[in-house]
Amino acid sequence: MVRKNCAMGSLDMHTMIHCSIIIFFLGGLATMSYYNQDADKNNIEVSLLAATTSSYSNTTTSTKVLDHHLKQMKINNAAPPTHTCDLFSGRWVYDNKSSHYPLYKEAECPYLEDSFACQTYGRKDTNYLQWRWQPHHCDFPGFDSKAVVEKLKGKRVLFVGDSLNRNQYNSMICMLHSSIHGKKKVDGDGGNLHTFRATDHNISIDFYWAPMLVESIGDSPTSHHSNDRVVRMKTIEKHSRHWINADVLVFNSYHWWRSPVVKLAQSVETSLDGPNQVYEQIDYLTAYKMALKAWSKWALTQVDHSKTKMFFMGATPTHSRAKDWRGQYYPNCYGETEPLKEGELVRVTGIDSNMLNILESSLRKLKAKGVNVDIINITQLTQYRKDGHTTVYRKYWRPLTELQIKQPELASDCSHWCLPGVPDIWNELLLAFIFR
Repeated sequence: MVRKNCAMGSLDMHTMIHCSIIIFFLGGLATMSYYNQDADKNNIEVSLLAATTSSYSNTTTSTKVLDHHLKQMKINNAAPPTHTCDLFSGRWVYDNKSSHYPLYKEAECPYLEDSFACQTYGRKDTNYLQWRWQPHHCDFPGFDSKAVVEKLKGKRVLFVGDSLNRNQYNSMICMLHSSIHGKKKVDGDGGNLHTFRATDHNISIDFYWAPMLVESIGDSPTSHHSNDRVVRMKTIEKHSRHWINADVLVFNSYHWWRSPVVKLAQSVETSLDGPNQVYEQIDYLTAYKMALKAWSKWALTQVDHSKTKMFFMGATPTHSRAKDWRGQYYPNCYGETEPLKEGELVRVTGIDSNMLNILESSLRKLKAKGVNVDIINITQLTQYRKDGHTTVYRKYWRPLTELQIKQPELASDCSHWCLPGVPDIWNELLLAFIFR
């Protein structure tokens, strides 16, 4: 059989007709692609691979943490799934007509930390509150705080990790508190464990500060600003003894590992930063792999898998370099009031594919041993929300320099998020998986 060749040269009539049809078809596709770019300016399409996660409607476990782009035409023409829905494949839709978003008002959440209270600290624009996440091919499960409270009665939900998980913990409390009647209180006292307890419902929403999961020099929740990364791998029990009796465990550990060198403390009896401590220096990827191995061993041997559901939050990008989206006015996310549109993002800052591969491999190995840890894959849906960060609208725990006062963009936080805001969507996704 001779393959048709449409290159320039001598062609017989049959071949010319064949090539004309192909060229006409490709031209039509190109025209469709051109006009589809402006089809809906309110929708910001996020190209995500439908296979990055398992459906919330089935019982399989997602361990896929890397997002791979599909061509938009392929997504638009894909047949809607009949039994599954990938909640992480979708678009941001501006919705100022419904009363659904924001899910709560900042002023009505007495438990919200000053680090995330953007309106309290002067943020005036409100468009960032009106964006909702719309998965492709299905409707997002609507958030019903009363129904969630009923399902959480008698349960303990524990977030474990760094300040981004604390950001999400604050979000969860604010999402639920208006539907929790009776006695409520928050305990923390500056320690690693923070607890929101609804006594009449026997509900506990907790956060435990352990940014590297294993013992580290950053374990103090109030004094952890050292640039050094020092860990002791064999002492995860220092933290994990606080995690045992949770019904839902939500982990994260990512940004604290992104240092070129990590020091492994060799002496067990000496403090991590003590003068007599002996260190071995290793690269951050090796250290991250070792820490997840220690965490995986704990998850395999110390968790009651018949009772406890476990989740790992995906990495969230920072928006600390405006050149990533060709920003022209400020060097980072400062002053941003709109999400990125499809095609505007040139590169992604703060995401290390090698680390995500290590996490994916760790979760896959656990799954092979019968331990299910779902990844809540928020990486790509979050990277378009450059408008959602706290920037300068937060409490500063250290005095600003003269230069920062003159140029506030230099003091902008482009890692954490205003509440209400983007972490509320993370929790909607998490709850969909918890109660699937």
